[in-house]
Amino acid sequence: MLFKNIVGQDVVKKHLISTVNQNRVSHAQLFLGPEGSGSLALAIAYAQYICCYNKQPDDACGECASCKKYQKLIHPDLHFSYPFFAKDKDDVSVNYISQWRQAILENPYLGLDNWRNKLNVDNKQFNINIAESHNIIGRLSLKPFEADYKIMIMWLPEYLVASGNALLKIIEEPVAKTLFLLVAQNQELLLNTIVSRTQIVKIPKLDNQNVINYLVNVKETDLNKAQEIAYLSNGNLHTAQEFLEHQENNYHDTFVKLMRYCLQNKGLEIVDLVDELAKMGRENQKNFFKYGINIMREAILFLAQTPVLIHLPDKELDFISKFSKFLDFAKAEYIAAEFEKAHYHIERNANPKILFLDVSLMLVKLLKFNTFPAGAQHILV
Repeated sequence: MLFKNIVGQDVVKKHLISTVNQNRVSHAQLFLGPEGSGSLALAIAYAQYICCYNKQPDDACGECASCKKYQKLIHPDLHFSYPFFAKDKDDVSVNYISQWRQAILENPYLGLDNWRNKLNVDNKQFNINIAESHNIIGRLSLKPFEADYKIMIMWLPEYLVASGNALLKIIEEPVAKTLFLLVAQNQELLLNTIVSRTQIVKIPKLDNQNVINYLVNVKETDLNKAQEIAYLSNGNLHTAQEFLEHQENNYHDTFVKLMRYCLQNKGLEIVDLVDELAKMGRENQKNFFKYGINIMREAILFLAQTPVLIHLPDKELDFISKFSKFLDFAKAEYIAAEFEKAHYHIERNANPKILFLDVSLMLVKLLKFNTFPAGAQHILV
């Protein structure tokens, strides 16, 4: 993994390179960034740069023996740990290293759902168990085979159970030339005893222009479509890639139709549109609700008269400026909450036709008849 192949994050890249060139590499670092920000890719590129035999001023050479092994994630001094579903108490992550390498090489912006699909474990409970902690200690007790450093990259240490405290000693007092890179998304879910022993590298979400440039220049996406996807993904390149896979759907036009039909209480048109939505496929249905959630959140900002916080493509901004006349804060918040619930139920294989019809009837009551479902209005107002 080369720094030049990672989208954006120029400030972080410069910082990481400078720590190597100035010999200030901390033995335990926490790469803390939201999903889709490139934190895992950055950790791998950092490790490759450290071990490169012919470092360039701004990247690894990509040609030496070490780099070639890193490009395939098979360097003997590169170790990984990650959440998995343990089949028994002695199961460890290295038993799934082939699937892991394949998943990362296919997409270094890997999401947890993609990893679950790769392992075919559906919604089974993931964790990093005590056997894994002991296995890590064993692997890092060995001397380096080729490089100056042994490097352990742990993805999502939030899944360390309390037994992860077994790693405290080796993180705080590692064997010489051992480097821990923990790649996390939510600091609040981490063991405090581990956070306190690491140097935090904060990785921000990508800005929309980074995502647009990636979609246009790398994925050869139409600019208008790239702008819509960038807005929907909110700096999450993993989400942007998912939207791109299902780009045959125009979520904006479909969403506008649904809102207009519900506002005008056009029952037959609503039923026909629900039939279309029910045939879209689960991922597209989830993306449709994500789009609706984002639109409602922007509508709230519009109602609050905070234009500096609104970053919408022109057609979405035009729609919001018109649609907000029929909204207030309570309605917008309630619709967003209902879309979030619908997204949750779609993930769990709810009947899409029933679900979309139920959501549509809620919208008719709210927009046409100004009626909240029982118990909702007094909570929100």
